[in-house]
Amino acid sequence: MTTLQPALNVAAAGNIPAPAAQAVPAKTWIAVIGATLGAFMAVLNIQIVNASLADIQGAIGAGIDDGGWISTSYLIAEIVVIPLSGWLAQVFSIRIYLLTNAILFLALSAACALAQDLSQMIVLRAIQGFTGGVLIPMAFTLIITLLPRGKQPVGLALFALSATFAPAIGPTIGGYLTENFGWEYIFYVNLVPGAIMVGMLWYALEARPMKLAQLADGDWAGIITMAIGLAALQTVLEEGNKDDWFGSPFIVKLSIIAAVALTAFLVIELTVKKPLLNLRLLVRRNFGFGMLANFLLGIALYGSVFILPQYLSRIQGYNAEQIGMVLAWTGLPQLLLIPLVPRLMQKFDARIIIGIGFVLFAASNFMNIYMTNDYAADQLLWPNVVRAIGQALVMAPLSAVATAGIEAENAGSASGLFNMMRNLGGAVGIALLQTVLTKREQYHSNVLMQSVSVFEQATRTRLEQLTQYFINHGVLDHADAAHRAYVAIGRIVQKQAYVLAFSDTFYLLGMALIVALIAVFFLKKPGQTSAGGAH
Repeated sequence: MTTLQPALNVAAAGNIPAPAAQAVPAKTWIAVIGATLGAFMAVLNIQIVNASLADIQGAIGAGIDDGGWISTSYLIAEIVVIPLSGWLAQVFSIRIYLLTNAILFLALSAACALAQDLSQMIVLRAIQGFTGGVLIPMAFTLIITLLPRGKQPVGLALFALSATFAPAIGPTIGGYLTENFGWEYIFYVNLVPGAIMVGMLWYALEARPMKLAQLADGDWAGIITMAIGLAALQTVLEEGNKDDWFGSPFIVKLSIIAAVALTAFLVIELTVKKPLLNLRLLVRRNFGFGMLANFLLGIALYGSVFILPQYLSRIQGYNAEQIGMVLAWTGLPQLLLIPLVPRLMQKFDARIIIGIGFVLFAASNFMNIYMTNDYAADQLLWPNVVRAIGQALVMAPLSAVATAGIEAENAGSASGLFNMMRNLGGAVGIALLQTVLTKREQYHSNVLMQSVSVFEQATRTRLEQLTQYFINHGVLDHADAAHRAYVAIGRIVQKQAYVLAFSDTFYLLGMALIVALIAVFFLKKPGQTSAGGAH
């Protein structure tokens, strides 16, 4: 992959000098824009489906527990294929590999809309995950191989829209389509932009010969152990909280499989001549600390997209479309800000931009740690805007600094590791938040119930008021009315406990971003480094 070398010698991290104007053929821009459109659709597909999961489950007759596999199957396939894509693109050529997966992604989108039962949907979503996972890293590959150094920050800004804007806007689009047209349209919405993407790639990508002989020399032991380990780990993270973690034999067995397979993968990658991924890159200061910051960014990025809809649905009773409108303010400002980031990277040390981004992202979470029952759309507006600004500032410069100085032969490994780590951070973050939400709700319920005692005059007065309320509204039996009053008190306490638990989850997200900020302090200012970085 010697074509990567120009991209990896670009000045782009801390005070990036404005390079001389470089003409880029229109065909190159068409390829880059088509690929980034594909990456945007692939990331959007995850959140847009999650926003409408309840409707899909109802339509195909899936229970709440089993219906979760509609998302889990996609995520498992995606996280496995991301680190494989660099090698497979060399084997099959970028044009054939990217076009094949782009076309399959669209075909599977239409097929998912026509699924008749849960088993069909799970299989289709898993295969779609393999194809969608390819679109994300390949978009970045085109940016760093096709664009000259002066234009790579622009390409990186385009890619940032898929990494941070797509997750934020996904629930908005998913909620609107589901409420107004039906859940099938969250899959059909891919077809028109997808056809444009395929046309652009078909026209703009140059044909290259395949190198099928490399299949025989592939690191198959590493590939197999990585696939098994990541698939098992992703399943544990997605299903653990629902199955009571290690109280479930299924989760225990999968955890053992993940530990054994990933340990074997590490040993293999550090000992074979031609490893799938060069793990020794992790000992490089900028890449190692950049990976840590990126992992924590994944926790906060995907965790906040998970926790906000949960809060608005469970506490405020919002439907999918209303939730989408609230979350739109975490996405729309990024459309304005992300295009400005390349200019900022030319004027300021990229580490300063990253630090400010993490500070703002952390602050947006800390703004939500004192929520009440009345905390809804209006109160979430400014935290969401601050979050949008923070996210927009982090993504592009972080990837630039983290991958500064990566050699051409290691570019594929750096890209696979960097992007996989952000996705893995998202899976860890969601699993952690689910567990924290459950445990903290139980804790706050116990604390609150100590104050809600029948020996307290305020409690007895409230019970009497509620009992009389039910009697006035048609409950004839006094004992039945009193029982309903007790139940109502319990629900009020539980709701307040959940509000406090949600506040705790935002505190946790804020602290994760503070740790990411600390990691940024250990990054060195690169000299002549990449304007791109890993995807």
